[in-house]
Amino acid sequence: MIKEVEYQDLKGCLEITNGDTRLIVPTVFGPRVLFYGFDEGENALGWHPAAAVETDLGTWKPYGGHRLWTAPENMPVSYVPDNDPIEYGKDGELSVRLLRPADPRIGYKKEITVTLDAAGSGVTLDHKITNESSSAVNLSAWALSIMRPGGTVVIPNELFAPYGPDSLLPVRSVSLWSYTDFTDPRWSFEKDAIRLRVDEHIHSQQKIGVQNKQGWASYEMDDLVFTKHAPFVSDAVYPDLNSNFEVYTDGGFVEIESLSPLRSLEPGQFIEHQESWELSVR
Repeated sequence: MIKEVEYQDLKGCLEITNGDTRLIVPTVFGPRVLFYGFDEGENALGWHPAAAVETDLGTWKPYGGHRLWTAPENMPVSYVPDNDPIEYGKDGELSVRLLRPADPRIGYKKEITVTLDAAGSGVTLDHKITNESSSAVNLSAWALSIMRPGGTVVIPNELFAPYGPDSLLPVRSVSLWSYTDFTDPRWSFEKDAIRLRVDEHIHSQQKIGVQNKQGWASYEMDDLVFTKHAPFVSDAVYPDLNSNFEVYTDGGFVEIESLSPLRSLEPGQFIEHQESWELSVR
């Protein structure tokens, strides 16, 4: 079922629910997803209404929840403001298509189609960016989910194999930023995963990107686990030294991000990127 609701003092939001799980998407800005949780449960996504970034194109606001950007990250292109109403339509009883026409200063049309499974917590998000500029561009679709504070990000390692003649080559890459600091106590490197704990009392940025062939990452918070999946294309080139998953935190702000392969888009061409979400109780 889809109905209009008010959320965080925002009128004109759409709630999608199947009796087990609900999503809330705004229509007064976006395309975004602001709420994802079990019926009568808490929001797994974060909310940061006071945050803002001033750019040459205007004020960009993270708000919270899930959004669609272009990679590699660029100021101000990635930060083009999306603070005014969007176009939208229902694609069925449990599916909504959200569309932002291209900003003429940049030329990228953005779409997210959000589809909730008939039962359970499964969600499919189909992202699409169309090049409506006058020249070819090289970009990736970048899907970013802001999570609520207090949890731990889990990025799986590739399957462990002992040293031997069949394990002489590396199995993946890890990309670091100039501000990445592995002495930070929020990092934990384990046999099966890299973990990043979110701590509202530590106000410094941390970020890594990985070539994640497992195609998933999760966020553990209290007794709830959020997991996002995105397909890994083995012969593709990804942004940020070949990263298809990234994680970023600063204080209580945390994002789990997936990226599509880089593609050269001529005017009128588009790139698509699909994620799937699920919630589980541990």
